[in-house]
Amino acid sequence: MIIEKHRNSIEYVIYGDYALFSEVATRTGGEKNSYQIPTYQALKGITESIYWKPTIVWVIDAVRVMNKIQTEGKGIRPIKMSGGNDLSYYTYLKKVKYQVLAHFEWNEQREDLRVDRNENKHHNIAKRSVNLGGRRDIFLGTRECQGYVEPCEFGSGEGFYDGYGDWQFGFEFHSFIYPDENPEHDFIAQFWRPIMHDGIIQFERPDSTQLDQRIIRRNQHVKDFIEGRNFSMAEE
Repeated sequence: MIIEKHRNSIEYVIYGDYALFSEVATRTGGEKNSYQIPTYQALKGITESIYWKPTIVWVIDAVRVMNKIQTEGKGIRPIKMSGGNDLSYYTYLKKVKYQVLAHFEWNEQREDLRVDRNENKHHNIAKRSVNLGGRRDIFLGTRECQGYVEPCEFGSGEGFYDGYGDWQFGFEFHSFIYPDENPEHDFIAQFWRPIMHDGIIQFERPDSTQLDQRIIRRNQHVKDFIEGRNFSMAEE
């Protein structure tokens, strides 16, 4: 499978002891069950933890599953809002490792940040952030699953599913579209049917017509960014 690399692409490997990729529909009754593969939204969140500014939108092009997909159940006692706790069972992925290919585009809904659209600056900062393991803490789907980031060349090395063929995963959560990423300022959830080929999943773009959309909330407030108050230029 040939994956297109953009001139402002970043490539990194993310790994950890445990991961839990899910969405609200899979958390009924306080239980949590992980998907077998990371969602687009989880990888976008990881990439934003590496480097993000409101000027840019990260697009996840592909993920490569490097280790065998394995799960492990754990009894957890989460704290309840009303106090106390109940026993819940969480199903995690264990010993996970993924190669990720991503690139950024300008957030066309933020015309107020047009002055910050310096591709070379943002790309160089993003690559340095990958080399440093990210600017913020990295989590694999949920806070208790610590992740670690290192630079890599996407497609390099041996993966468990090399030559495996196709694996269809059924109907799964893909991503959110946030109010500042669409002109109607709606909060939207998107779903799709991923297929892994020889360990690689090529993602549909968030603006693809192949995704199934559900509007969660309409016409939401969009945060204002003011230079010098809560926003600084890439050059700074």
